[in-house]
Amino acid sequence: MTATLQPVTLKDIEAARAVIAGRVMRAPMLPAPRLSALTGAQVWVKYENLQVTNSFKERGALNKLASLGADERARGVIAMSAGNHAQAVAYHAARLGIAATIVMPVITPYVKVAATEAHGARVVLHGETVNEAQERVRELIAAHDYVEVHPFDDPRIIAGQGTIALEMLEDEPKLDCLVIPIGGGGLISGNAIAAKAIKPGMDIVGVAAALYPAMWNAVKGQDRPCGGATLAEGIAVKSAGALTLPIVRDLVSDILLVDESHLERAVNAYLTLQKTMAEGAGAAVLAAMLAEPDRFRGRHVGLILCGGNIDPRILASIMVRELEREERIVSFRLTIPDRPGVLGAIATRLGALGANILGVEHRRTLLDVPAKGARLDVTVETRDRAHAESIAAALEAEGYQPVRIAAGFAME
Repeated sequence: MTATLQPVTLKDIEAARAVIAGRVMRAPMLPAPRLSALTGAQVWVKYENLQVTNSFKERGALNKLASLGADERARGVIAMSAGNHAQAVAYHAARLGIAATIVMPVITPYVKVAATEAHGARVVLHGETVNEAQERVRELIAAHDYVEVHPFDDPRIIAGQGTIALEMLEDEPKLDCLVIPIGGGGLISGNAIAAKAIKPGMDIVGVAAALYPAMWNAVKGQDRPCGGATLAEGIAVKSAGALTLPIVRDLVSDILLVDESHLERAVNAYLTLQKTMAEGAGAAVLAAMLAEPDRFRGRHVGLILCGGNIDPRILASIMVRELEREERIVSFRLTIPDRPGVLGAIATRLGALGANILGVEHRRTLLDVPAKGARLDVTVETRDRAHAESIAAALEAEGYQPVRIAAGFAME
């Protein structure tokens, strides 16, 4: 497919920039030395998580809403979204005086539902996936004649999202690779068009959740299943866009699939290294670099941190899980004599070894320990993996027969 046949051109994207100027933040793009050291590439991050609704979606939503005529505005708008598009449409519709109805899957994190309602939109929860939510959108349009603001398959949405690449290449012309999350394809399509028009040799890499390889399937002619609980619900779609698929085929050099463990690592890395919030979809691009560092080593890579709307409960869980992966939180199961003072002696010994005790579970009535013995599960905080191993060795030398178990769980 040639550029002249694309539904969106560089001129459209430049026009969109004029529409959103002063109403959507020009998010900062900054070098990320710690991520560069982690991945082996020269990394810059575009912080779209700093938008008012904490997502890039404001760009396309405003560009679309601003194009509506008086009759369309009076009818009201409707959108399907797992969260970020919902908030963007709700926020800018309210600013423009347009009534908005948003259909969201029932599994959408509450933080996104609450934020959407806070902007004045009516939220309808329907279905387990965005595809099921889209079916409800069609029903409501038929019943109420709403104007649809599609999250990705709309030329004005695509053009609005493409304004990110214009800013990135102005801020850092040395970039030779853009890594962009990909669900339905609106974000990557707009930015691929803009980047390739400005710098034809630009390498555009898409990143999808391994559980939802919709665009990967469409481009490669494969039929991997789509479904399951993913941290990256913002890109968890089951079908590629009709407008976006040809653009992706034409301009995107590669689509990488990332698993859930790498998504968790990337969310944690953004928080601990960059001190910024990234939801699963926003962290997907860094996850790809962590999973396939050789693909990017030595390159000048721009990452779009597309959103920061992550459930605080999920974020807390990720942080603890990452500490366990790094063996900075470890649990030992000890077999101990059942007599006074043993628990105190073990606590004192762990303190002397530099371990901070986080939790203890003591059981006597179990058949897998001697009648005069007991089982002790103890979870401790350590400095690193080597420290954890030295603690295990010390406990073994003192006859406690330590067995490593999952941190925080008493495993029967």
